[in-house]
Amino acid sequence: MTAGQISLQSNKSIPDLAPLEAVLFDVDGTLCDSDPIHHQAFQEMLLEIGFNNGVPIDEEFFIKNIAGRHNDDIAATLFPDDLPKGEKFLEDKEAMFRRLASDNLPPINGLYKLTKWIEDHGLKKAAVTNAPRPNAELMISKLGLKDFFDVVIVGSECERAKPYPDPYLKALELLKVSKDHTFICEDSASGIRAGVAAGMPVVGLTTRNPENVLMEANPTMLVKDYEDPKLWSALEELGKKGDSLKAAA
Repeated sequence: MTAGQISLQSNKSIPDLAPLEAVLFDVDGTLCDSDPIHHQAFQEMLLEIGFNNGVPIDEEFFIKNIAGRHNDDIAATLFPDDLPKGEKFLEDKEAMFRRLASDNLPPINGLYKLTKWIEDHGLKKAAVTNAPRPNAELMISKLGLKDFFDVVIVGSECERAKPYPDPYLKALELLKVSKDHTFICEDSASGIRAGVAAGMPVVGLTTRNPENVLMEANPTMLVKDYEDPKLWSALEELGKKGDSLKAAA
């Protein structure tokens, strides 16, 4: 199976998941609007080494070649002829990101409304990310969600990172939940493909990535943020279906 072959759309809608057991979240761009910080770090550091003939990378380049991808893939794209240089560059870039993110890390609109709903319903939850663990833990801590997540899964600690399904399958295994009763929140095409390949419905957030790019990855629905009425309509229907199942039991 190749990365290009793992985008089969889940045939389940959010209400079909009743009774819901868990919600899985990506981190960058899904919990917080961190992509501008990543873009700034890449732009400044690539400019310093004269990448792209000294022309700063624009948002289109960032979305196409960097956003949502694992660092090994980014290194191979930016430094195809010198991977050790690429790996060292990425290490330095992540350190710069953590310095910048310590000062400004805005949550996605409506995030805490959704996390409260999840806690009120007694659901399990995991953060599943391609970010390095120090980045993920910093962002989760800065957002006040350190005690919210039951587990944090990092792509580099799995056999394969996103866009492969391995990180999401590992989350299901550790949480001891079923893919038939779990949904995912993601903001990148790479992450959406990973969730779909793992057999779960994916709510795609249009935080920074273009809708047409995300739709190619086959999310169950696209929402602007966690205040989007489409999301809450689906969750309301899910709740009603769950209540009906309880009453019939």
